[in-house]
Amino acid sequence: MNKTRKAVSLFHKGYNCAQAVLMACAGESESAAGTAAAFGGGMGRLQQTCGAVTGAYLWFGMSGGKPGIPDGEYKTRVYGKVREFNRLFIERNGTDQCSELLGEDLNTPEGKMQISARNLTGKVCEKCIADAVEIIESIS
Repeated sequence: MNKTRKAVSLFHKGYNCAQAVLMACAGESESAAGTAAAFGGGMGRLQQTCGAVTGAYLWFGMSGGKPGIPDGEYKTRVYGKVREFNRLFIERNGTDQCSELLGEDLNTPEGKMQISARNLTGKVCEKCIADAVEIIESIS
């Protein structure tokens, strides 16, 4: 199974968007699941930066690291990947903000009803997860 399908499958199993992206790239470990647990729903359902995006950012930090205090070269490389990822994600989706992507409030009964009725987790969240993994693979 490729990483994109793996990420969407993890999301279907109940992992949040950030966990799905990180675990598809880093492996299905308790550590990866725990690291990304707070970032679903646009960071703790604050509906800010999309969880698929923050999952990608976590992966960039994990994938190129080495023990100890990061040096300037490492930071420059990671920050460059974050900026390039962000540009490409926004190019594909128009924004990286969960509230704007969904157009509904995850924290109200009305918003949850609209998200369900309009299948926004399938139409929007799954697309963002797939986009995130595809972009990671294209710039890594």
